[in-house]
Amino acid sequence: MTFNPEALSLLQRELALAGFSAEDEQRLHQLEACRITPLKDLPPVEFLFQLHGKPCFARGELTGLSGKAKSGKTFVCSILMALCIRNEVLSMTRIEPRKLHVLWYDTEQSDESTKDILCQRICQMTGIQPSQFPADEFNVFNVRQKPVAERLPMLEAAVRYRHPDLVILDGIRDLVNDINDGVVAQNVVERLMHLASECHCAMVCVLHQNKSVEDRNLRGWIGTELKNKAFEVYECAKSSERIFTWSQTDTRKYDIPDGLSFAVGDDGIPYRCTERQLLEAQFEAQRKILAKIEKSGSRGKPYTDLNPKYAHKEGRKHVFDVKLLFTDIMQPGVQYTEESLKTEIYAKTNALKDKLHNEILQKAVTEKVILQSYDAFQKKIYVLNLPF
Repeated sequence: MTFNPEALSLLQRELALAGFSAEDEQRLHQLEACRITPLKDLPPVEFLFQLHGKPCFARGELTGLSGKAKSGKTFVCSILMALCIRNEVLSMTRIEPRKLHVLWYDTEQSDESTKDILCQRICQMTGIQPSQFPADEFNVFNVRQKPVAERLPMLEAAVRYRHPDLVILDGIRDLVNDINDGVVAQNVVERLMHLASECHCAMVCVLHQNKSVEDRNLRGWIGTELKNKAFEVYECAKSSERIFTWSQTDTRKYDIPDGLSFAVGDDGIPYRCTERQLLEAQFEAQRKILAKIEKSGSRGKPYTDLNPKYAHKEGRKHVFDVKLLFTDIMQPGVQYTEESLKTEIYAKTNALKDKLHNEILQKAVTEKVILQSYDAFQKKIYVLNLPF
């Protein structure tokens, strides 16, 4: 930034008269470079990827990736890294036509686990044989055995030397001894911000959520700092044994309201999961929880409240508006199996017990809201009865 010589001379005289020191004068000059005006020419934010057509993972910024233990965070990191080589993975696309340089910095897993993910998952997702993998453009480091105090300086040196487009830091918690040390947490996050900005890379910082089922906050003071400073935050959740969801929770720019659901095949490779598969997996998972609670004899509340749109209480019994329920669930002229309707009943009402599903179906048949018949295999099928 250049200054008008006369204005600069006048400023220097005013500062001298006001008793400002040379150091203060230098700070004010530095501050001028930070001034923001409506006419200041600034480069636009650059993003690496798109999710559902919305830009995400900004260069020069931190992105938080959170979730409970075993909630699919490393699967998501694998998807992002594979996307640096492929143009599209699941519902995500790479914005830049060229392949991107990756630096994966693993602080959590063993060397064997990191290599296994690289060879058995990322290589397969990219279609590249391990012997032909571009190691110069895809740098993978496992520093679990290194002292905590050395991990951040080593990361800074690697990023400045390698100039990656995408940095996967899995995880940020292992850069500090105490995740609840506020001073250290602030220092670490500040250094990572400066590193991402200086090297113009997108830095994904992986961090667990708190252990409590209800508490989805990022763990520790370092989690608070990361959430406050990150450009975006994403959350991973496990819907069933093999199905995961990944969604945006915070952003400074583009809201992405729809998440991404994916399942993991027997080969360990993620693939796109339909809403139907996700719903069925959630239904089955909740039923397992209910069965476990009932088997243990616990009197705790086993499931969420029924949706008041479709159910109200009369005494100790719930009464369902089956006409409203099934017109919301079913399409005219379409046949539905008993299993598919029970899944939809769960989705709309939060009802879990088979007994309750059977009662709802029977009430709808009795009131002629739906018609019941049998297919060629003598399985029950249902259609919406219109007009009622």
